[in-house]
Amino acid sequence: MKTAFRPLRVVLADDHPVFLGGLRTLIQTDPMFEIAAECLDGITALQAIQDLRPELAILDFAMPGLSGVEVLVALGDEIPTRIIFLTASVNDSQIAEAIARGAYGLMLKDAAADTLLKSMRETAMGNRWFPTDIVNSEIGLLEEQFERNEQTISTLTPRECEIIHLVAEGLSNKEIGSQIGVTEGTVKMHLHNIYRKININNRTALAAWALSYGNHAKIIGSKKY
Repeated sequence: MKTAFRPLRVVLADDHPVFLGGLRTLIQTDPMFEIAAECLDGITALQAIQDLRPELAILDFAMPGLSGVEVLVALGDEIPTRIIFLTASVNDSQIAEAIARGAYGLMLKDAAADTLLKSMRETAMGNRWFPTDIVNSEIGLLEEQFERNEQTISTLTPRECEIIHLVAEGLSNKEIGSQIGVTEGTVKMHLHNIYRKININNRTALAAWALSYGNHAKIIGSKKY
């Protein structure tokens, strides 16, 4: 017996009603999605996601009550909703934090309609969407640093490469430890060594570089644990 098609539920959150209405109209043109809730602030968005557990949530980066990142952090690991941020403008440190916290996508509000829908489809399939024209200067410097210092990259152990990959996927230290069979303290020790070897100060910068440029695949693919 063929299973009936069920659209993916989406929670929308933006504190500008006109923009929110336009977003709703756009998404309703794609039968793959249905709007589960519309919210005008971060607190309402958090409650809606917790109650409805939609497949996707599209959140304004800066909202009253709670920011988009604060909503993402509050959701923790218990709710599998994939988060896409929409923003008019944002700085690199905020982008890096969103990536490190496990966001699945980031789009500028003036992006073309078909680009937004494409990002939603990709996210629904488990892929991440971080256009390089948004994630630029700070992460670009990290990329150049890696390209200039291949010898340093070669000092990474297979385990460290594995952890870089998992950080880029948005996993917490506890989740990484569980997945690779070590304690959370051991994961922290590995991260300390990674930061020292590649001259990065924190997991936020590491995740931002790895996800935005995709070069973590190049590093990890060359080493097997």
